[in-house]
Amino acid sequence: MLDEIYGPLKSGTDIRGTAVAGVPGEDVNLTDEALTAIAYGFAAWLYENVIPQSGELFTVAIGHDSRVSAERIKAQVLPPLLDCGINIKDCGLCSTPAMFMTTVDFGCDASIEITASHHPWNKNGLKFFIRKGGLEGSDIEAILTNAQYDVRPELPADMPKGTIEEVNYMTNYAQMLREKICADVNADDYSRPLRGFHIVVDAGNGVGGFYAEKVLAPLGADIEGSQFLEPDGMFPNHIPNPENKVAMAAISKAVLDNNADLGVIFDTDVDRAACVAADGKEINRNALIALASVIALEGNEGGTIVTDSVTSSGLKTFIEETLGGKHHRFKRGYKNVINESKRLNMEECVNSPLAIETSGHAAMRENYFLDDGAYLMTKIIIKAAQMQKEGRSLDSLIEDLTEPVEAEEYRIKILDPDFKSYGNMVLDELDKWLRDNEAYDVANDSFEGVRATKLDADGWMLLRLSVHDPILPLNIETNKEGGVQDILLDAKGFLAGFDKLDISALG
Repeated sequence: MLDEIYGPLKSGTDIRGTAVAGVPGEDVNLTDEALTAIAYGFAAWLYENVIPQSGELFTVAIGHDSRVSAERIKAQVLPPLLDCGINIKDCGLCSTPAMFMTTVDFGCDASIEITASHHPWNKNGLKFFIRKGGLEGSDIEAILTNAQYDVRPELPADMPKGTIEEVNYMTNYAQMLREKICADVNADDYSRPLRGFHIVVDAGNGVGGFYAEKVLAPLGADIEGSQFLEPDGMFPNHIPNPENKVAMAAISKAVLDNNADLGVIFDTDVDRAACVAADGKEINRNALIALASVIALEGNEGGTIVTDSVTSSGLKTFIEETLGGKHHRFKRGYKNVINESKRLNMEECVNSPLAIETSGHAAMRENYFLDDGAYLMTKIIIKAAQMQKEGRSLDSLIEDLTEPVEAEEYRIKILDPDFKSYGNMVLDELDKWLRDNEAYDVANDSFEGVRATKLDADGWMLLRLSVHDPILPLNIETNKEGGVQDILLDAKGFLAGFDKLDISALG
């Protein structure tokens, strides 16, 4: 079992913690000492679980997003890896998806991205990849256990030290995206297929500025009005998060102010994205999944789209009735969704071309099931360019999607130290209560939590246990005004009976 030092650093399939002092109540736990131990722990894990592609020494690529703590962290991680005979390709400022692609293009045995995604400036962490994809939660636990007990690889005395090579991999990665656009748009001017197309990009001062400057502009796109392209680890303009309302309002305004055809917004490390139509309307969450499904099901008729559990009823209808596909809800968490789509393809011979979470993590089978915001936006831009040639708008592809009239999420704190046991107990009791309540129809195909429809409210509720935190998120969606409040009153009345729940968020 992980101790009080390394336990808090495990965040699902990542390592994440506080890296910079200055925020009251948040002490630095991603210390130099912890980072050194983690690097040795990763080296030990690598020697035990991976065979070098070259048959000789390991090669590991390392990159980072724009956070202010990135260089300090890299300075602690590199020496242990070199000490263990691992050659390093230092990619500098780099997106998370690009770091995975170094295992494909460079033949690296593993890669490390220093990132904390959309989290505040004082946070940071490590995300690991091997050729098969991102590491699993069990792998992260093994690495942290190695660190806790100072486990290092057993190496021969004459093992040479590793070497460092500085590379600008983002140049390669941008070229790959440009080539895809050139090949698929089928424009008269092959080298400049986006000529006359106005696209604004909001990078949120993360890594995504390259997309405007190195992908879109060289292909003839007008990128005037793009904003916050400069890397700045303090994120002075808005949270780099496509789920953030302020961030989405910023890109919507940029589209309208510049009369752009499309807006694109990334999170800090570009593994998530969303877009905005020419009229300023957000294509995010359920709408983004719908649009990605249109694209993914081309050539995959009847295919299965795997999403997380909080997707809307209207989305299910759109995928299954409008597109003729199948909608498979699964557990919240992008790795859960990706792994389920992989499993369906491999174990059940189900044609599942897309795994996508409402947060914007989207992984296409054609792209190594890598959750890559830049790749998804590239596919969408290709489709938008094709539609423009036909005199049609991109958002017309999802005009049959029914969006809920009301949708809200509430986060209920669990006060019991054993929050997982207590949360599961609450879910068991809710399931019983709803099944005895004639007003509700409980779903039997929910892969997490309890989901039930209230017929006279024309809507549903889903209560589930957070993947990482002592939280019970409650999602409510209805197709009539006042429906959320109707269902919320029922939920609040039930949850008030549990003394170790803080239900103040319910109002």
